[in-house]
Amino acid sequence: MSMQRRNLLLAGAGALAAPLALARPGLAQSRAAVTMRLSHQFPPSHQHATILAAFAERVKAKSQGEIDVQVFPAEQLARAGENFPAVARGAFEAAAAVNFQWGNTLPEMNVLTLPYLFTELERIRKFPGSPAAQLLEGLLQRRAVRNLMWLYTTRQAIFTSNRKPIIATEDFRGLKIRGLNALTDHALTAVGAAPSAMPGPEVPQALQSGVLDAGLTDLSAAVSRRFYEFQKFGTVTPWFCVFTHVYVNPRWFDGLSPAHRALIQQEAAQAERDQIPLTEDLAARALTELKERGMTVHEQTAAERESWSAAMQKPVVDAFLRLAPENGARAIEALRAL
Repeated sequence: MSMQRRNLLLAGAGALAAPLALARPGLAQSRAAVTMRLSHQFPPSHQHATILAAFAERVKAKSQGEIDVQVFPAEQLARAGENFPAVARGAFEAAAAVNFQWGNTLPEMNVLTLPYLFTELERIRKFPGSPAAQLLEGLLQRRAVRNLMWLYTTRQAIFTSNRKPIIATEDFRGLKIRGLNALTDHALTAVGAAPSAMPGPEVPQALQSGVLDAGLTDLSAAVSRRFYEFQKFGTVTPWFCVFTHVYVNPRWFDGLSPAHRALIQQEAAQAERDQIPLTEDLAARALTELKERGMTVHEQTAAERESWSAAMQKPVVDAFLRLAPENGARAIEALRAL
């Protein structure tokens, strides 16, 4: 989408509504009392897109049309990197972000994705509303946004390859592998791999052309991007946890009536609960489909997880603590306490 179209989307409603309301006073009364524009990067078919669309429908229905949540998927309103500054300054009301997209802007958000730190489902269920979540939410408020909901994205990674399966840490040596970001790439260099960070959509071509020897993605993405067509082997491991969160402009949110705030928060909590079984179901179906389509899939044993964790976790944690010297250790301990 062009910048011009995004600007028109942002400005159009406000620019057109005023003269229409003046010309036809009854029109202003028929419009929703509150508009909440929510920008995100996911295509409409993505699990988070469906959860957010359902959230919007429930809020509108339960408010009897007083709150109109307008969801803009697939970067229709703003690009992923534009969402945070736009919401902070009030250009629109809400957006979604993957936790590790905050990078160095808010390094503590990477704590959820440290290898093997936070991947057990029962602990993940406890995260929304926990002291760990509250710590991150407090840091977000310092950045002029207010967290609204935490949507569980994945806890299962798959390492794919063609020449041979990646089972032991020694199998990484010399492999050109897709990396996620500069922080988690420390885990891959620690076992002798050569990570190259790149966006998910670019990975299939890089694997097919030989730019990469091995892939790294989550289970559902391995299916949606058809890794089974060009990768023979896959090792499934609870290597990381990823959350997507929705945040709002705090000035806008504080300006709502108590009833409207309570309703939005109530339905956000419902979205958090709905997301967990949906994510787990999609991962289970993805694992089955990869096998059915011919990929040789190895599900990591407990002993293998221990070996990978011993080699990979500490280099990433050390780098994380350097990035977040003030609150990094607190964030880790808060997660471990769940």
